[in-house]
Amino acid sequence: MKEQGLSEYHQYYFKNKLPPLWGGLGRGFMLAKRIIPCLDIKDGQTVKGINFINIQNVGDPVELGALYAEQGADELVFLDITATHEGRKTFVELVRRIAREINIPFTVGGGISELKDADALLSAGADKISINSSAVRNPKLIDDLAKNFGSQFVVLAIDARGENDYWTVTVNGGRIPTDKELFSWAEEGESRGAGEILFTSMNHDGTKNGFANKELAKMADMLRIPIIASGGAGNMDHFVDVFTEGKADAGLAASIFHYKEIAIPDLKNYLRGKGIVVR
Repeated sequence: MKEQGLSEYHQYYFKNKLPPLWGGLGRGFMLAKRIIPCLDIKDGQTVKGINFINIQNVGDPVELGALYAEQGADELVFLDITATHEGRKTFVELVRRIAREINIPFTVGGGISELKDADALLSAGADKISINSSAVRNPKLIDDLAKNFGSQFVVLAIDARGENDYWTVTVNGGRIPTDKELFSWAEEGESRGAGEILFTSMNHDGTKNGFANKELAKMADMLRIPIIASGGAGNMDHFVDVFTEGKADAGLAASIFHYKEIAIPDLKNYLRGKGIVVR
């Protein structure tokens, strides 16, 4: 069980003497690669689909999160996939349950459109908050969150779809294209104060054919803040590739963990065998 409060994220890393994640040190100081299971939440249950559709129930989010923490996950991401689309707010009570039961850092996203939404989630025990559609519609939200809570608590999630080498930022779970372009939006997010980018390729999401390594590497060369790669994990070599070719700081996946296709301890041992530093 972990104590709630805004300093929990940093206390965890200082206590365990792990490499710093931000603190203005830049991406070069991200020594160890992170493995992050993602739990998509709908109606209080963990679900999984392809491109956020054809949703299937895969279990209780608190129980799954606790299992992943025990297996050695570095962090967890909980995304309320219906909150933005249907205008609902992320359930603060679920965050309280997660904070009581899980002792590794976790990020919560979905339906965060103003400061009070983020404040409620962080106060309930979340270590970071993730914003996506709301930031596209109101980019100043990034500035406001970074100013009020600190960049280290702000993750800018970007869902984008590529066609003819042009990547269009999408909102509402990838359902609606916008006039924003992936790389310029990532740069703007960093300049406004985001502490991390979570990039999901809608072309790769759920396909299990590997991550968007070309685009991830380009983004990594442009930005100083850490990048979480999402969309496409299907086997252990995909994580090797995303950390080497894609230059990602963390790899996020859902179904391969939910359906026990890959065990986190096995994945970390495999990465170590390939010379990749993991915690």
